[in-house]
Amino acid sequence: MDKIQLLWADDEIELLKPHILFLNDKGYEVSIARSGDEALDALKEKDFDAVLLDENMPGLSGLETLSQIKAMRSALPVIMITKSEEEHIMEDAIGSKIADYLIKPVNPHQILLSLKKTLDNKRLISVKTNTGYRKEFQQIGMTIGDNLSPTEWTEVYKKLVYWELEIDKSGDKSMIEVLRMQKSEANAQFFKFIEKKYINWLNGKDASAPTMSHTLIKNKVAGELDKNPITFLLVIDNLRYDQWKMIEPIITEYYKVDQEDLFFSILPSATQYARNALFAGLLPSEIEKRFPNLWLNDEEEGGKNMHEEELLQAQLKRLGKDVKMSYNKITNIAAGKKLSENISNLSQNKLNVIVYNFVDMLSHARTDMEVIRELADDEPAYRSLTVSWFEHSALLDIIKQIADRKARLIITTDHGTIHVKEPSKVVGDRNVNTNLRYKQGKTLDYNKKDVFEVRNPSDAFLPKQHVSTCFIFAKEDKFFAYPNNYNHYVNYYRNTFQHGGISLEEMIIPYITLSPK
Repeated sequence: MDKIQLLWADDEIELLKPHILFLNDKGYEVSIARSGDEALDALKEKDFDAVLLDENMPGLSGLETLSQIKAMRSALPVIMITKSEEEHIMEDAIGSKIADYLIKPVNPHQILLSLKKTLDNKRLISVKTNTGYRKEFQQIGMTIGDNLSPTEWTEVYKKLVYWELEIDKSGDKSMIEVLRMQKSEANAQFFKFIEKKYINWLNGKDASAPTMSHTLIKNKVAGELDKNPITFLLVIDNLRYDQWKMIEPIITEYYKVDQEDLFFSILPSATQYARNALFAGLLPSEIEKRFPNLWLNDEEEGGKNMHEEELLQAQLKRLGKDVKMSYNKITNIAAGKKLSENISNLSQNKLNVIVYNFVDMLSHARTDMEVIRELADDEPAYRSLTVSWFEHSALLDIIKQIADRKARLIITTDHGTIHVKEPSKVVGDRNVNTNLRYKQGKTLDYNKKDVFEVRNPSDAFLPKQHVSTCFIFAKEDKFFAYPNNYNHYVNYYRNTFQHGGISLEEMIIPYITLSPK
């Protein structure tokens, strides 16, 4: 194995020969430079893995040398060594993106530790992560085979997401594949759980029923209105729990997380149903019955989420919450920027609701998620795209402004999405809806082992458009495909992110309460 190449720049390098011999014994090959200029010349001649750089050298100072090193090779790790403990020197060095900072006199073990931390960090983290997951792998496997409660399922999902994010960082492809298989097994068991429990939850026949879309505002949000002068409820469309964990570090620069909860989306885990249920505090058939002029069925023309504000006002009135509120739905970049400019006008309201259409923001257009399909064809890429979008979105600026006003912030969503891989054939008439994860119609033909079927929609509080209407929900990572032009259809939609069916990713979703820092 080749030795790790170090460059050590110090005008008193002769005094450091014992340190250099120690590093040689540990597998490092150390080249020396007695000035900043010599160090820069050496870097032009040879590739190094890291630089040890004295801050206080005659001629070109350590900080000046550091600046030129970064201009030449921005990713090269530099460990600054100095006699000075002056704060401004540390700040200048850290601002220039040094890998570490040591204060003289240094001993060889200090340097070795710093080098290991700097150069071997990813490998050491990977080893620790893999060891940790291996220990928990068997426990998770045993747990998902048990008769779990909704709360226990949320804990399983949290663990899977935690290890998924940690193993992604390590880049260990074999462990990524092991976790993917375990997550697939968890989804298979979760499907059986939902198939067994879901109808009973809705019909009040199971006391273990979790908070769901239609009970979220009653169970969670209403109490916040009593405790806080101003509350912002931010509903980010399609926000999965793993995506929340990715943007959490950005948001917690301005807010502290008071509580991180997970709740269950209703079925279909699709915007038309889940988000209307969230704002109405009612299940879909109840909305249709109570507000026939505010509900459109799949077959009907027109926007299906056009009356969320009215539905929410009616729910708040039923809950005895007569509060001044605002409602803003952001469906494009221009609308996001406009709201950002007008946040100050919302401060007089007790409740401010912002619906942010996340996938529309990502793809910039309704093109069957074409942009997402190209930029994010797997889970890590999708999460990375989430972070990139969020960091440069008007939404982040809106959150900063809300924090400046010391307002309470609640972040939640209507449903998640799943990365679909396996097609399942379905046949229906021309009135069958287009969603790839659920279908409703009166003449459906499908593979029963691939779906949760609801033969009588009223059992699941779903609208019944015809006497023979039924609903089917895809399980695990399946998506519905028509036999006509089957191969083209499958190739087009495989490895896209869809919603409407039954999976941990679609149905177990975040509800986060935050206080401004």
